[in-house]
Amino acid sequence: MWAEKRRVATSGGEVAVVDIGQGPAVVLLHGFPLSSFQWRSFIPQLAPKFRVIAPDLLGAGDSDKPQDPAELRIRPQSTVMRELLDALDIDRYAVVGAGAGGGVAQRLTVDDPRVEALVLMNCPAFDGWLSGDARRVAARPRSLWSETLSIAMLSTTFDIGMRHRERLNADALAEYLRPYSGPEGSDAFFRWITSNDGTGLEDMHQALPAVECPTLILWGEEQDFYPSDTPDLLNEAIMSSTLGLLPGCGHFVTEDAADTLVPMIFEYLRAKYLGQTHGHSDPSGAVLVQLERRPEWVDTAEFDLDEEDTLGEESE
Repeated sequence: MWAEKRRVATSGGEVAVVDIGQGPAVVLLHGFPLSSFQWRSFIPQLAPKFRVIAPDLLGAGDSDKPQDPAELRIRPQSTVMRELLDALDIDRYAVVGAGAGGGVAQRLTVDDPRVEALVLMNCPAFDGWLSGDARRVAARPRSLWSETLSIAMLSTTFDIGMRHRERLNADALAEYLRPYSGPEGSDAFFRWITSNDGTGLEDMHQALPAVECPTLILWGEEQDFYPSDTPDLLNEAIMSSTLGLLPGCGHFVTEDAADTLVPMIFEYLRAKYLGQTHGHSDPSGAVLVQLERRPEWVDTAEFDLDEEDTLGEESE
């Protein structure tokens, strides 16, 4: 096991969760077909300042894997996450969501007044869901499900979804594959795909404009799992949002650019969630460029972020 996890009972089943650190809570929600292992680079950096809560969503990782794909949709997952946070006595939190976890994060932000900051990365929104290829796989009869196919699809997903595939080593890939190995794991994998049917975010066109908490949207410029206009639509809908594009990154930005994302998200949460400034007395000497919302009159400019922009010298 890459990290110690506790198990918490919810109405949907037991959730395995990494719970470490002290301070205001930050909830990390992984994407599909991943697990809380997605946050292995984030947790050590966030834990000194925050209480980091990184669950395996139902059907993934070491959490229970319900037989009904409907229980893995956005709304049921959101309900289970709220129950988990109740059980952990969390009274306020920031939520960071990637992929499918970003859909759950949107649902939490709209439905749970405890959310005080939001970070979204390459996630579904509105009616923009997984590609037609994934939907065709979901439509296959259960008799065609197999462990060989699920493992092959999982491995290929990283080949397609990363632009720096060499950064995911064999041990890390094995940990991602582990929960979906064997007949039961393989069936759980296909149930996850089946659950990605667009249910759970239908009301977001009306709900997201009411979101007032600070929101950071980070998007891999070369991701092609979701429609290319999704980040702009999210940025337009959430008036408190900032949009950053990550050049040279695919769908799995946490694998492609962890070294860039970890300090960026840490600083954003420190400034916007904790309300703490980054002073010159900081021993690291780094001064990060703060992203701001793109003015309405700018039609073509985007915020392209790389390590020099994010971790360079002070900029006015």
